[in-house]
Amino acid sequence: MTTLDAPRTVTPQGYLLRQSRWRPIEVAFWLATLLPFWLFPTYLSLASQIAITGLFALSLDLILGYAGIVSLGHAAFFGIGAYTAGIFSKFVWGEPFSGLVVAAAVAGVVGYASSFIISRFRHLTLIMITLGLGLLLKEAANSAHWLTGGSDGLQGIDIWPVLGVFNFDLYGRTAYGYALGVLFVVFLFARRLINSPFGLALRGIRENFVRMPAIGADSHAHIRKVYTIAAIIAGIAGGLLAQTTQTVALEVLSFERSADVVVMLVLGGAGRLYGGLIGAMVYMIARDQFSGIAPQYWYFWIGALLVIVVMLLPNGILGGLSALLKRWRRR
Repeated sequence: MTTLDAPRTVTPQGYLLRQSRWRPIEVAFWLATLLPFWLFPTYLSLASQIAITGLFALSLDLILGYAGIVSLGHAAFFGIGAYTAGIFSKFVWGEPFSGLVVAAAVAGVVGYASSFIISRFRHLTLIMITLGLGLLLKEAANSAHWLTGGSDGLQGIDIWPVLGVFNFDLYGRTAYGYALGVLFVVFLFARRLINSPFGLALRGIRENFVRMPAIGADSHAHIRKVYTIAAIIAGIAGGLLAQTTQTVALEVLSFERSADVVVMLVLGGAGRLYGGLIGAMVYMIARDQFSGIAPQYWYFWIGALLVIVVMLLPNGILGGLSALLKRWRRR
């Protein structure tokens, strides 16, 4: 075999460099996120909720899709961020970016502390632990009525204009622009993180947790790091919800919110970075439409949608589209 006939090998550096390049479809996707300002001005409030939920789904994708950490209590960090931003704005300082920083810090501290427990377990045990921690935190927030408002929710949140100029209006223009801007900045960070040696190590941990230390990657340390990062991002998403709605309900810590974000990842495709964003968009739009058709039975249609997607597209919407694209290229 000559040198020209030898198969080309792809180094890890070359693979990461290729993955980090922006594709035209990615640019088109982010440009399309600006269309609601002109095409759907009456749905900007829903669009802001989609952006916030997409950010929350992105945080779960980092630990579930890339590190293989199954969590049914991820709403704990979302709720911590929401309550922190709400309490901070109500009693200390109403500037929105400061509130997001504080929410991210508190959620990150709690995430780092709990990561020492999370990194020691896998699979079903991990599911039960995350679920239990989430339920404990919800009951703690319900009991602290003097601080969180309990079942009545946290009221009286006063958020100042963004950058001192843009007031939060009833139509949701400022809320969507603010949420979309934060989502894009955090997404850039997550994209850089995934397309790095650390991101490759996370994929290796997901595939084989035991063997990764043999090649120099400390599985426990990597899990603690990514779990803390995911908690920070979830806290930012919760803080955005508190600031854009100017209220925090006990539901932000509920099991249903944790389950919903897992469903979004299944719909969009876990471990694909854009899967959480696509899944959140499909889920939120479907919920809005189905609840308008049958307010009492909209969960039935969500369940039917999930079953159809899982049966026809086992790897989610993005996974199915990727498989179809590969078949088309082969032909």
